Amino acid sequence: MFDIPENMIVYYLRLLKRGPNWTPEETPELEQLQSAHLAYGQKLRAEGKLIINGPLIDNGYLRGCGIFRTASLEEAQALSDADPAVQAGRLVSEVHPWMTFKGIFPD
Repeated sequence: MFDIPENMIVYYLRLLKRGPNWTPEETPELEQLQSAHLAYGQKLRAEGKLIINGPLIDNGYLRGCGIFRTASLEEAQALSDADPAVQAGRLVSEVHPWMTFKGIFPD
């Protein structure tokens, strides 16, 4: 890692990709999984850990993205990997440290 300038802050960029169990089908089981995925995201938002999140709507390989506010990359990856859709293999999670100016997101 490198020194972070005083006017900058590190967040963690979450990319969600199609996983090995991804399918375009809509079944009651997938609707239930999607509901659990959305509820998990709302829980993380309520806790202040996931500050922005949403789907990518071009129907490509990348399915969604978000920004974590956590103490470490490891914490952000663990939270992302605990997502029910990731655990089910419908999505695959990738998390990267992302540096931006302080104040870009409200506290």
